[in-house]
Amino acid sequence: MNGAHYHLVLNHLPIIIPVVGLLVLIGGFIVKSEIVKRTAYCIFILGAITAFAAIATGDGAEDVVKQIDGISKSLIHEHEEKAEVFALLSYVLGLSSIVALWSNWKKKSYANYIALAILVYCLAVLYFGQQTGTTGGEIRHSEIR
Repeated sequence: MNGAHYHLVLNHLPIIIPVVGLLVLIGGFIVKSEIVKRTAYCIFILGAITAFAAIATGDGAEDVVKQIDGISKSLIHEHEEKAEVFALLSYVLGLSSIVALWSNWKKKSYANYIALAILVYCLAVLYFGQQTGTTGGEIRHSEIR
């Protein structure tokens, strides 16, 4: 396996995992379950970890893909820029989820406000995740350009 292969194996996880976390968090609000909300926070933390893994394999993928004829270096650069923003936002979501998990566990009065803030913030993170995924796909899939 080469750098591109590792990146392809990992790169969907930082987008899919927060979607799952968002659905679980919404479910936690609907059924009024603090345990379900805690599960969502753990899912967001996992998403941040996978964002780190995807970023870590990006340079190896770039080295492989640059050697392929017809690949636009400007598309690679655009994807890299979007991925860096998305990863940073994912890290903040993961760290915020640690705070939310702690406040929920300790039954702090503001825990529900943090949960609402994370829900809204997750939507913003997913917007950047969509942009990152699209720009990554455009590198090799001309049909989506």
